[in-house]
Amino acid sequence: MATGIQRNLTAIRPSAPPSVVTVRGLSRRFGERIVLKDLDLDIRVGEFVALLGASGCGKSTLLRVLADLDREISGAVEVPLRRSVAFQVPRLMPWKRVWRNVVLGLPGSPDKARAIAALDEVGISHRADQWPKVLSGGEAQRVSLARALVCEPDLLLLDEPFAALDALTRIKAQELVGDLWQRHGCAVLLVTHDVEEALLLSDRVLVMKDGIIAHEERIVLERPRDVADPEFAALRGRLLGWLGVRHGRHDAAA
Repeated sequence: MATGIQRNLTAIRPSAPPSVVTVRGLSRRFGERIVLKDLDLDIRVGEFVALLGASGCGKSTLLRVLADLDREISGAVEVPLRRSVAFQVPRLMPWKRVWRNVVLGLPGSPDKARAIAALDEVGISHRADQWPKVLSGGEAQRVSLARALVCEPDLLLLDEPFAALDALTRIKAQELVGDLWQRHGCAVLLVTHDVEEALLLSDRVLVMKDGIIAHEERIVLERPRDVADPEFAALRGRLLGWLGVRHGRHDAAA
């Protein structure tokens, strides 16, 4: 298997089991500051992984490396050819209709039928001919998800996609992502600050500290998950501990 010595990041075909992402010895520095330190990571085909950690610990830097948006790295990174990203800010082109935003970047002529099918999957096909400026925050994020999924990725990278949404819209968006993941079967890496969100959605939760994976928690709870489940609460408390938050204080604040 190619190790990407020339560019450090090599696109591999998704037929190579069992991992869709393989990272070995990944390091990234900005000047004198080392953000990623000799990091190793594997993500299996179809696996949902959540990445937690304090601001500045390297979560988004890792995601950008996997998205091939940051190449100033050392180490070996293998990712699938088909991958897509949804960011916290939807980044829709205001001069293009919604449906054209969905198929933006796909090869060939814009395919409206394909765009509408993707929009229908996220429940917003009725907005296909609208301009992005008339969309609510939740609607814009749904369009961003449709754009990420229209290429049928083997790896979906989500960089805090719900952070700017209100509480109710966020819950609905989380449920939507869970449904879409099960329907498409792609691997997902979700960067988030929300412990409950990570536990509700993922198969595995990783905690980053100082540029490395400091802790891994496999989540074996049955779906759909209940935040009132004692096992869920125990997992939440353990992860909060790794994040430096006392469980009792978190519950009191909630």
